[in-house]
Amino acid sequence: MTNIVHIQSISQLHKFMGHSKPMHPAVSFVRFSEMNVPKDLTFEKASAEFYIISLKTMPGQLKYGRNYYDFEEGTLTFSAPNQVMYPSHLMADIEDVEGWSLFFHPDILFGTQLGKTIHDYSFFSYDVNEALHLSDAERQKIEDCIQNIVDEYNQNLDRHSQELIVSNLELLLNYCHRFYDRQFFTRKKQNHGVVSEIESLLSSYFNSEAPLSKGLPSVKYCADHVNLSPNYLSDLLKKETGKSTKEHIDYFLIDKAKNLLLNSELNISEIAYELGFEQPKSFSNLFKKKTGVSPKEFRLN
Repeated sequence: MTNIVHIQSISQLHKFMGHSKPMHPAVSFVRFSEMNVPKDLTFEKASAEFYIISLKTMPGQLKYGRNYYDFEEGTLTFSAPNQVMYPSHLMADIEDVEGWSLFFHPDILFGTQLGKTIHDYSFFSYDVNEALHLSDAERQKIEDCIQNIVDEYNQNLDRHSQELIVSNLELLLNYCHRFYDRQFFTRKKQNHGVVSEIESLLSSYFNSEAPLSKGLPSVKYCADHVNLSPNYLSDLLKKETGKSTKEHIDYFLIDKAKNLLLNSELNISEIAYELGFEQPKSFSNLFKKKTGVSPKEFRLN
């Protein structure tokens, strides 16, 4: 019995799944129906040194960790290298689940433009309950890209192989980015509620003693308050308001700072500590960056 599994390569992954040897050392596409994981192999958590994109369909609900989530037809989940995962991230752990997984190792991205921009695809850090739900047409777009990748690595590898595989990977990720934008748009009513919650949270935080005792609120603090992952919350706020979570925090912080500078006798250092800064210089630098003037200049004007 293995409680924690760490998978380092695509070849090791294929052995783990009871699948035949991979056709390419850094990329693989596997349907759940082709997996043959040993029945006596169980584990509580796993991590892998590659990216994973999985599409799952099933009636009812699927358990991830301690929670259950609805998975409609065409639901994509994403995982970046070395993220802690549960068994159902890597394989279908119940018979009713259908779908596939695409695995690709960061090695295939070396020297490519996608290797420089892969971290811009923030959905690789979303939680599973923030999965991408696809329409039939969107699913077909994704699977066309997948088929191009599979067709390419099933051929004899040559000097064009990496470029063509990576080009299709980038196209696939760009489609996912577009489809997430659509999903944010179609959930505007729910998203507006999240925006209101975050604004209320930050307003209450900076109008209390919390900054002095707890320090500055973090992006994770805000995300935990609304039960979202930090990246998903920032993307949601950016789509709805044009400002990320960090920019929202800075907005409420600067607003409070302006009020203290104009309506209190506290000196600049005291105001910095009141707002949760450990170093007054950090406060002064941020204030000038956001307003164009130093705290002292703002007070004098």
